[in-house]
Amino acid sequence: MSRYKFPALSGPSWFGRSSPGGAATLPRRFAAFLMDCLEIYRQRRALEALDERMLKDIGLTRCDVEAEISRPYWR
Repeated sequence: MSRYKFPALSGPSWFGRSSPGGAATLPRRFAAFLMDCLEIYRQRRALEALDERMLKDIGLTRCDVEAEISRPYWR
């Protein structure tokens, strides 16, 4: 039986009380998220730098590239 009254609070601890090193997972997850966003930003800038001939080789149009670049980095 959980020491909490609410079932939503009886699952994994958000504050690292029930699992060793649990408190460190939030900073790690945030750092991983930031690294993923940085990688997406880098890839989109590289895609933007391609000329029309290179885009045609990979089957994209300038319109496709503009649509991808305009998306937020977290999507």
